[in-house]
Amino acid sequence: MLYFPPWKTVLILAVILIGLSFTLPNFVPETVRHGEDGRPQGVWSVLPNQTVNLGLDLQGGSHLVFQVDMDGVKQDRLSNLQDDVRSLFRRAPPILSAPPAVVDDRIVVRLTDAADMDRALERLEEVNERVSGPGGQAGTARTLRIQGDSDGRTITIQITEAELDSIRRRTVRESISVIRRRIDGMGTTEPVIARQGDDRVLVQVPGESDPQRIIDLVGTTARMTFHMVESGVETGADCRARTPPGIVIYPTDDPNEPCLAVQRRALVTGDQLNSAGQSFDENGQPVVAFTFNQSGARAFGEATSRNVGRRFAVVLDDEIITAPVIRSAILGGSGIIQGNFTVRTATDLATMIGAGALPAGLSPIEERTVGASQGQDSIERGQIAILIGFGLVIVFMWLAYGYFGLVSTAALVTNVFLLLGALSGLQATLTLPGIAGIVLTIGMAVDANVLIFERIREEYRNGRTLASAIENGYNHALSAILDANITTFVAAAVLYMMGAGPVRGFAVTLGIGILTSVFTAFVFSRLIIATWLRVMRPKSLPM
Repeated sequence: MLYFPPWKTVLILAVILIGLSFTLPNFVPETVRHGEDGRPQGVWSVLPNQTVNLGLDLQGGSHLVFQVDMDGVKQDRLSNLQDDVRSLFRRAPPILSAPPAVVDDRIVVRLTDAADMDRALERLEEVNERVSGPGGQAGTARTLRIQGDSDGRTITIQITEAELDSIRRRTVRESISVIRRRIDGMGTTEPVIARQGDDRVLVQVPGESDPQRIIDLVGTTARMTFHMVESGVETGADCRARTPPGIVIYPTDDPNEPCLAVQRRALVTGDQLNSAGQSFDENGQPVVAFTFNQSGARAFGEATSRNVGRRFAVVLDDEIITAPVIRSAILGGSGIIQGNFTVRTATDLATMIGAGALPAGLSPIEERTVGASQGQDSIERGQIAILIGFGLVIVFMWLAYGYFGLVSTAALVTNVFLLLGALSGLQATLTLPGIAGIVLTIGMAVDANVLIFERIREEYRNGRTLASAIENGYNHALSAILDANITTFVAAAVLYMMGAGPVRGFAVTLGIGILTSVFTAFVFSRLIIATWLRVMRPKSLPM
């Protein structure tokens, strides 16, 4: 209906004003919106104060691709499997001529007597069932291929291809999750972290001009453990001395004590940490403060209670970063890690520890920095594209539809502002393809107005009154507009779910633009024309 009750008019105008309030910060310098303390000042302490996040291609930043070390994951899995097989045969009468050995991509078990082959194969099925579930029915197929060789004394155990694919997918998925937590800890806005191929991870961090920091933060496995130090054990100058069972030697960063021998069994692991953050000690030096979860606090408290006066070592990725003396029992479930830290290195270490250990090593295979000047150049080109497209559309609509073309222009301007406001309010990221999405949105919004105006013109030519022609024009064009926009919105949703990086940026602006286009083309322009019709009372169609 062309009649808009006051409440509906107020609601439409309120939506537009709210959208414009979210758009406004993008056109006001930050120095005006914020005081010297960085806090919003004046009216900006009440109004929305968020601007559109710019993507890597507009803001500049670091682009890296990491290779997941699947060979290392496979070897770790084989080593664990080797321990399981060794334990399995240790519990029974000896039938092996040598301990199980890892040879290439398999475990080789050698029997003393060929007569023990069936018994050994039956026993090894326990390992397979332990991994796959009884009968291989625990939601997965058998994960191991166990077979006897033709000599009758050798058994080979291999991980199946299906299980290797499952391990690869799980490892990449977990790596992305850990990387995301680490990057988020840097305080960056809208980083892109996505799978690339089978075993690679794409990392894009807008605004970060130091890719080496990303490599250090992401490429470190960050497996942290706490061990008791064993004094009196010869370590050797190169940390490779032979050690008693249960003892391992790790390097340190202390030139006066380059190596330390510690107990292999960890008192507490990084998995039992509840949180970690950068702090300062009583001397004002940067440290890493941490707290354990309940089980970690209990284990750490019991260990320090039993070992007052001894040293314990904090080991990060097979390197000791500190080895203090236990002065008293640490029962509070929290502590600090001291070292030669700067605020930045302490913050990065706390971020890595708090995010958890990576399930596999990562190595950078592609590294690229996008300069801020390149991003600014892209922004300027995008602005020119939007202005040219906008100007051509305005000229065409004015020539084709006269006054109604001006109404379409007002709706179009409002549409762009609402789109920018939505991007700001949702803190979505605007990329160069996103600018292309805005240009496409302008065209789609005009298309909706063309459908409406042509339908109005047709109804008027068929003899309807002006008010009736406008009413029927809007009503009859609605189904076509909704059909076109719903199908496009579905396509944008699929692009967002299946795509990554720039593709997602395009999908976001396109999806939001569809919603704002329908609102401005069908609701806002209708309100303007209804108001014009009521106030001016024209006698003929002005187009």
